[in-house]
Amino acid sequence: MKDAIVKAFDESVRVKQAFLRDNLDTLTQAIDAVVAAFKSGHKLLLFGNGGSAADAQHIAAEFTNRFRIERPPLPALALTTDTSALTAIANDYDYAQVFVKQLQALGKAGDVALAISTSGNSANVLTAIEVCRQRKITTVGLTGGTGGKMIGKVDHLLCVAASRDTARIQETHILIGHVICELVDGALYPAV
Repeated sequence: MKDAIVKAFDESVRVKQAFLRDNLDTLTQAIDAVVAAFKSGHKLLLFGNGGSAADAQHIAAEFTNRFRIERPPLPALALTTDTSALTAIANDYDYAQVFVKQLQALGKAGDVALAISTSGNSANVLTAIEVCRQRKITTVGLTGGTGGKMIGKVDHLLCVAASRDTARIQETHILIGHVICELVDGALYPAV
């Protein structure tokens, strides 16, 4: 059992290090995009399915409450939390529309969307990305493995390419989310 535990930790570290080596510049650009959106009075919209939905909610909460420093709340909204909207849209239209309809209602040019799909192939995430492009919402895509169909569809692609294991990809995604929170806070509130 101990060997399996050590193996899991070692693999998680390896995947994170590979991500950083391959994506440092893109991650910096994504952070700059979120900072610029907040500075200009825009918001961050986050969405994904399953564990990625939980990650979207987690990161949105870090912005609307606080992360590490005391600062004013920042406008971030997970599109995975309104069960009435999600179930009504899925029932009346199609599950692929659950984020689209919310983006059409809430998204504005200048906002940033954080689209999360470990495979890069989630139909509702990909459809939402297309709506973001039409509405001039900057897109940051978190994915893994080959990047799937998300490749070439987002402004800033953050792909955990060193693994196809959903758990390792999600572990890296939450680290990316925390790094975004910390550095956005530092950029907006350097004296705190």
